[in-house]
Amino acid sequence: MRQLEHQNLNTFKQTIELPSYVDNSLAEQLARSDTKKANKQINQILSEVNNNNISEIRVVDSKSVVRGTSNADNRGAIGQKTTDQAIKATLLNNRSHTENLYDNSNHTRYYVNVIPLVDNSNNNVVGAVYLRASLESVYSNINNITFVYLSAAMITIVLSLILAIIISQEITRPIEEMRKQTLRIARGDYSGQVKVLGNDELGQLAGAVNNLSVRVEEAQESTDSERRRLDSILSHMSDGVLATDRRGNVTIVNNMALQLLGVENEDDLIGKSIIDVLDIRHDYTVRQLVNSEQREMIIDMSNSGNNLILNAYFSPIQRESGFVSGLVCVLHDVTSQQKEERERKQFVSNVSHELRTPLTSVRSYVDALSDGAWQDKEIAPKFLKVVQDETDRMIRMINDLLSLSRMDAGTTKLNLEYVNINELFNYILDRFDMIIKKEEDPKKKKYTIERYFTKKDLWVEIDTDKFTQVIDNIMNNAIKYSPDGGVITTRLLETHNHVILSITDQGLGIPRKDLGRIFDRFFRVDKARSRKQGGTGLGLAISKEVINMLGGQIWVDSVEGKGSTFYISLPYVPYEEEDWDDEETEK
Repeated sequence: MRQLEHQNLNTFKQTIELPSYVDNSLAEQLARSDTKKANKQINQILSEVNNNNISEIRVVDSKSVVRGTSNADNRGAIGQKTTDQAIKATLLNNRSHTENLYDNSNHTRYYVNVIPLVDNSNNNVVGAVYLRASLESVYSNINNITFVYLSAAMITIVLSLILAIIISQEITRPIEEMRKQTLRIARGDYSGQVKVLGNDELGQLAGAVNNLSVRVEEAQESTDSERRRLDSILSHMSDGVLATDRRGNVTIVNNMALQLLGVENEDDLIGKSIIDVLDIRHDYTVRQLVNSEQREMIIDMSNSGNNLILNAYFSPIQRESGFVSGLVCVLHDVTSQQKEERERKQFVSNVSHELRTPLTSVRSYVDALSDGAWQDKEIAPKFLKVVQDETDRMIRMINDLLSLSRMDAGTTKLNLEYVNINELFNYILDRFDMIIKKEEDPKKKKYTIERYFTKKDLWVEIDTDKFTQVIDNIMNNAIKYSPDGGVITTRLLETHNHVILSITDQGLGIPRKDLGRIFDRFFRVDKARSRKQGGTGLGLAISKEVINMLGGQIWVDSVEGKGSTFYISLPYVPYEEEDWDDEETEK
């Protein structure tokens, strides 16, 4: 009945709404400067509104002065200021106002709607329309419908009671038999059957009870099977799972959790508090975990000699009533992710440091030039040369960083082609030999290159430009760190399915503790010397990324004080001459 009342009221309110063109016409008249003509037009517009449900329409301008009314008995209010607070609020806030009023004098209910009138030219409020309509017809219809509903309901209740008494007598006897059968099912006895006396509803219900007995027996077997399958899943999960009771004592643990926690026997954990098992008693309580105050945490197992970092996610076991009966903890090994995060932070720190050093140097020399050193013909060129060198080094560093970034993002494209690696390696080394021959400065470092190559032509699918960049990086490092007059030995040989290149220098070598980090970004064995020689610390990192993209490997072997050897291994598939002839024929 409440819904009916609400719908009727909404329908009534929609029927008494003024058309938009009426509101626009009234707003235009209120905006006119000629008040008399405007009032005449307003009364004309109101007289044309043909809606019997509306008791009165009153038009008020922005100064709260009544400019027109559809009620002939209330013409005396025209030209006077209104005292209605709803109209004043609408003019002030530019918002419509609706309310239901009850007139005690004639015991009549009214619906009042106050709508602001806006001038379309400048969007200013020029007045408001006060609309009042009697709700007695609406409530009269609602009362009539309510009476019909109540009469029908009373008749239905009486008939229903009579039918219920008759039907209940026929239902009681077979229902008792069904009750006894359901009690047997509850005790786990599924052998009994209820007699089906007919094909009516009771007969169908009796058949359903018999079918229920069979279904429950099958469901019990399925539940047991599902429990065994769940146990199997927990045993073979890649994440560790721990389950506890409400007190936080471990009740279930799978094999992966035992491995992550470094425990061999399941009985060593069952019954223990989970905060002791995870060694977090000093930081959290069982209540905090059960109440979901701490859903996720990082657990460092290095103190227990496990050298693992675990991500522990806690989820309470709740019933439908909201009662928490336990806790589930899922353990995930995030050691590698944490390591990558530390390396990323270290990389950012290294980039900042490497850029700050040349910028500081450039700033110092520029300040010196600004203070007057530019006038010194001997010092100024030297200072400018330092600034130029440091700027070039920063440009090289940024270009290397961009190359690494593209490789990490996977946007670097390889222009692969089959190349005779013997000729390409010789060509690169010939360039370095040519540099030695053309070098006229006696102060420059001298060196010789020895080559030990297989005589067999080896065709390898590589990106020529990027492979040349790798060899240039390693050769430049060998030249930088080799003593004057040193020998750089290069080798090229073939294994069963790989081509192995090596470059050996006679430099200071790399300490054994640094061999594992030599291909890290910005890593230098001798930082001061490397930076002085203009290195960016990114050459070997780029070389490793390129070789990995080519499907190969790069590594280093070094003896401190005697030199280093860099090895490059590339995948190689031997081609016979007949294979080449077949391919040319197909083309």
